[in-house]
This record gives sequence, structure tokens and C-alpha cells, in this order.
Amino acid sequence: MTTSLTNSLPAELQNNPLTTFGRGIAAYLEVKPEHIAPAIEYLLKHAQDAVDLALNPSTPSTWDCLAEPLEDATESLGRSWGVISHLNSVADTPELRVAYGEMLPKVTAFFSSLGQNLELYKKFKELSKAPGFSKLSSAQKKVIENSLRDFRLGGAELSDADKPRFSQIQDEQATLGKAFSDHVLDATDSFVHLITDQAELVGLPEDAIAAADTAQQKNLQGWAFTLHFPSYYPVMQYSENRALRRLMYEAYVTRASELAPEFAKGKLDWDNTQNMLEQLRLRDEEARMLGFKNYAALSLAPKMASSVEEVDSFLTNFAQKAKPFALKDWQELSEFAKTELSIVDGLEPWDVAFASERLKQERYSFSENELKQYFPLPKVLDGLFQVIQTLFGVKIEAADLPTWHTDVQSFSVKNAKGNIVAYFYLDPYARPGKRGGAWMDDARGRRVLPNGEIQVPVAYLVCNFAPPVKVDGVLRQPTITHDDVITLFHESGHGLHHLLTQVSALGVSGINGVEWDAVELPSQFMENFCWEWEVLEKMTAHAETGKPLPRELFDKILAAKNFQNGYMTLRQIVMSLTDWRLHASFDAKNAQGQAVLDLSRSIADQFNVIPQPKISRWINTFSHIFAGGYAAGYYSYKWAEVLSADVYSAFEEAAKLTGSVLDEKTGARYREEILEVGGSRPAAESFKAFRGREPSIDALLRHGGLA
Repeated sequence: MTTSLTNSLPAELQNNPLTTFGRGIAAYLEVKPEHIAPAIEYLLKHAQDAVDLALNPSTPSTWDCLAEPLEDATESLGRSWGVISHLNSVADTPELRVAYGEMLPKVTAFFSSLGQNLELYKKFKELSKAPGFSKLSSAQKKVIENSLRDFRLGGAELSDADKPRFSQIQDEQATLGKAFSDHVLDATDSFVHLITDQAELVGLPEDAIAAADTAQQKNLQGWAFTLHFPSYYPVMQYSENRALRRLMYEAYVTRASELAPEFAKGKLDWDNTQNMLEQLRLRDEEARMLGFKNYAALSLAPKMASSVEEVDSFLTNFAQKAKPFALKDWQELSEFAKTELSIVDGLEPWDVAFASERLKQERYSFSENELKQYFPLPKVLDGLFQVIQTLFGVKIEAADLPTWHTDVQSFSVKNAKGNIVAYFYLDPYARPGKRGGAWMDDARGRRVLPNGEIQVPVAYLVCNFAPPVKVDGVLRQPTITHDDVITLFHESGHGLHHLLTQVSALGVSGINGVEWDAVELPSQFMENFCWEWEVLEKMTAHAETGKPLPRELFDKILAAKNFQNGYMTLRQIVMSLTDWRLHASFDAKNAQGQAVLDLSRSIADQFNVIPQPKISRWINTFSHIFAGGYAAGYYSYKWAEVLSADVYSAFEEAAKLTGSVLDEKTGARYREEILEVGGSRPAAESFKAFRGREPSIDALLRHGGLA
């Protein structure tokens, strides 16, 4: 918010933390549900006033008089709403949920009306054709070009008769997306399986048992297991109790479905079946109103991929390349389970993680739990920061920003001159009321303010690692799995894209304005360092002995890197194809009942190699596409992986000359051509500027053992 806005606050808002943090950092712990409506109502009016001023015939169609003031006012609203949305994801309470839900339609309606405003669209057109346009920076021009595109996609060219319905569609989609997410969170939080007989815990690692020994927090006696991933997955991976694995699996895959009351202690009110159908109908209607054949075609307007057919072909060809490897993986696992684990009646889905872990241990002579002991989170963070500091010429230091939970850490990023260029938060652990998964989000974007000062960016990095536990009464430092290490590096890649930008126009700085199917490039790029000895050696220290990861064990995990990558790749492609075809060829208008589930099953039957249990309703918790912004975009992970693997191969090439993948010159070029430019130019141009050519799939196939 501008200083003038803060200074002009009505008396009743003078102590409201959502209106008084200015351009600084919000006091998260001070935000109460009752603060939300007054603050957002005021900021909505302020933003609308800015729109009205922009539309005044006396307001020139220039960057300084039109684009920047609008950006300023909508950023004030967006940042305060972003604080509320963030708290809704990481510190959910019934009261916060209600307050958030009450204002969501109003915020959605404002931004929808902004996108539909034909007169505003005309003024931006005037700006794009004015003589002064040629004098704008390339980033400013890109903001204007993107704005014109977004006006078209936002319904500005619709007739006055159609605009109310288009606005209603946006409102209903926002409400349904929130409900979908709430249902998944409630369904996950509600399930607790209590074990009172220690004999049923056989096979589970000590820290998993210690983490489950928190039943007393729920006034229970024994060991409590939940569907939060750090509690759920160790059971699937290590428990020798097949009945327990089945119980947990059936609960997990029936969350937020009509089967949840039977298997997952859930409510029918949380069933997302109808929610999915409604969202797909609305998306299809939106696309057709804008002149597109389907929502997939609409989604491609701001992406790298050029056609619906290109994406479908990319995914199906990838599936065909992966399937022979997946079949080999599955046959090996099935035979191992039969001969070595006495699972003679056929491998069931609740056996897969357990059998896979045992096969990996036999083949490579290590267990994930053994490996986990070498990754205390503080040591991993030190290693991650060292990689970033070496490659990109920055320094990361602990900061003291206001947080929303005692577990949350904050950091500053300084350049070579010692100046702070960014801040970020790390919220590492799973807890009740926090959405599952891992993500990076924008807390504040980089821009040049009207007074000439630089507003430094701020990012949230959110994970759901297992929290520290007490063993024999002693609090043990938290250790994370190697997969968790990869997740941390992945999210940090998104963060670096946002934090190291040098673009000064907010609309295309950092991750803003980056094509959705290219936005995963920096995150997947960072994952590669998790397989380098020179990196892991310095970021490991055994939780008990303090000794670094032995080279012998590293060689084993490297040998196991592509273990079962065939069917894991195929699984991701099945999810991508399900998303794509739901938005490209699914008859949402006439679909009824379990039609979404049926489509997902037909795709899995065609491409997947693992038999599907009849009760599985995994699609009902596919939050990426029904609550997370990846609708008709889940393919982006594989699309961007082609780019990221090719980019990383430049560091491998440098290592042949310098002896290190942490090559500062290559890192500087990557920072300059990929990270710093953000969304200010097309991702394809940024890739070619770095690699000097078009992308090739060869590096990805080689890295994944699928060549």
C-alpha cells in the first residue's frame, strides 16, 4: 500500500494489521478473522476508485498515469488478500475459513469486472498505439501486451448481455475451488487410526513410531496414525502389518468421496464428485463464451505449447516411451513380492510401496530410513544455501520477520555488495490446519515504486516434512528423506525465480507473467543438484554420529536413482493426460455421476501398468487441477522437465572442463538469462539465450534412464 493510503485510513482501520503494514511485512499473528471484511471492503473501494480515475477521459493513456496507478491500487488489494489466502492454507481455523469465504466472492467479482472492462481495455489499446509506447522498457511493453491478452481472456470483448454470466462463472469457480480444497483438508484431518498393541507396529522406523506416540494430544492412549503424508507414508513403506497398510491405503484413496464414510471416517458433505463436474462445466462454458473449442485450448493462450493436439501428442508419445520400462519395473516387483515376501495372492496397491522399499534394500543394500538419518534439516538447509550462494553470487542470512507459527523461519538474500535484494520464509513441517503438499508462493513482488525505490520481493516456501519428535524424552533434530531434500530444492528453485529477478515492472517480475508450462523449469532444474556427490557430501551429517554421508552409500543411491522410474513416470503422465482430456474432450455439459472417475480409469487402463482398485477415488483429491491453478496445466511438469534437464546439461558440460557442476560462470549465465528476466520475455527466448539452441528431450531421457 502507498504511504498516502496508509495515512488516510479511517479511524476504525488504524489498528487493522491488513491495512497498516504498508509496503512492509504483515504481522501475521495479529490477523484475526474479524479484521478481514473491514480491510478488504476498504481496499476494494480504493482499487475501484483507481479504476474510476483511470477511466476518466482526462486521464492520459500513459504508463505513469494509467498502468502504474492501477498496478499500485490492485497490488494493495492483492497483497492483503494474499496474506489472508496464505493463512487460510497454513493456519486454517473454522472462523478464518468463514471470514475468507465471505470475502472471496467480492474479491473474485472485482478482478473479474476488471478483466471485463471494455473501456479500460480501450485505454490500454490506446497506450499500446501511442507514440510513447516505443520509449517504454521491454518489461513495461510486455506488461501492456499481457494486459491486452488478459482483457480478451477476461471477457472484455463480450457483449453486455454475456458479461454478467461470465462474472458469475468466475465467482462460482472460485467458490468451488475453495470448497474442493476445504473438503480435502477436512477429510485428511478427520481420520485418526489408533493402535494400542505395540505388536502391530512391527517394521516401522523408530521416528515414525515416536511421531505416532502423540495420541495423548488427542486424549487417546497408544499410537495415532493420520492421513497427513509424514504419518501415512512410513506405514505404507515399512509396516509389515499388511492389514494396517490396507486400512491406511483405503482411507487415503477414498478421502473426499462417497466412500469416505466407510473407509476414511469422513462425511458425505466432503464428497468432491459433484464439485468436479460443476467446475468442468463452468470451465467449458467459459471457454466457449470466449470463442475457444474447449478449456484446454483457452488455457494455451498464455502458454508455450501451441495446440491441444501438440500437448496430447507430447504426453502419449512420452507414455509410449516409458511404458516398456514401467512394465519391466512392475514385473520385477511382482516376482520379488511373490518369491521373497510371500505375497502369493498378487501384489495389491497397499503392497507396492512396501515391496518397492524391500526390493530397493535388497538390490542396493540400503533403506530409505537409513539414508534419512544423514539429512538433518538444518544441515540440508546449509547445503542448499551453499549451492545457491556459489552459483548465483548471493548470501543468505537468518532474518527476523513476523511469522504465523513458531516453526517458521525467515531469511534475507544479499547481493555481493551486502545489500538485501529479497526475503523468504520457510514453513517446513506438517501440522493440523495446514494444507498438504509443498509450494512456493509470492508474498511480495519486485518493482520500482513511484518514488524510485526498489520494492524487494518476498516469497513463501512451504513444505510438510515430519516435525521433530522426542525419543526417550529427548527432542531429536528433524531428519528428512532424500525425496524431501529434492522437494526442498524444487521449491527453492521457484523461490529463486521470484527472488533474483531484476525486472522492475511488477506484472512480469519474478514468476509473474511466466508461461505456466515453463514455470517449473527453475524448480526442476534445482532438483538435479540432489544427485551430485560434491553437493550431498557437504549437506549431510548423521543424526547420531555427525558423520557425513559415506561415498559408498551415495554410490548406492545414485545407482538406485532411476529405480522404478518407468512406472513413476507413467503415473505422472496418466495424471497429466487425465487433466488434459478432462479439459479437451470430456463432455462436461452432459456428464453425470462418476463420469470424471470413469475417464481417469479409462486412461489408466490404457497407459498404466499397476492395476487400479475399484475403491480408488484419487481424482477426488487432485487439488492441483481443482483447487491449485493447474487446470489443463498438469502436463507442465513434464513439459518443463524437458527444458530443465537440457538446461542442467550445460552445467554437466561445464563440469567436464572445471571439475564441478557448481560452475560460477554457468550459474551467472543461468541467473542472467533465466532467473533475472522473469516473465519479461517468452520462456522459449530465455531458454535459447542460455543454451543457444532449441530444447532437446535427450537429456531428460538420459537422466531418467529411459534412453
